[in-house]
Amino acid sequence: MPKINTMYAFVAEDKSPDDEGIIGIDTPLGWMPLVGGDMKRVESLKPIAANVARQTGKRIKILQFETRKEIGVIEP
Repeated sequence: MPKINTMYAFVAEDKSPDDEGIIGIDTPLGWMPLVGGDMKRVESLKPIAANVARQTGKRIKILQFETRKEIGVIEP
């Protein structure tokens, strides 16, 4: 896998433009936030995000983040 320098997140506004949250879905393995490290992943998540938008009536934004900062490491 290549190094991740850009992250993408599917975000919904709740009560105002300053009230946002990353959307996700419940899977057999638990909660999965709709985020990705490349456009291939983003494209694969768009249909899921569209379904969330239809079910919630909320507009979903795709945001791009480009500042990388390592803040910790979890060792096995």
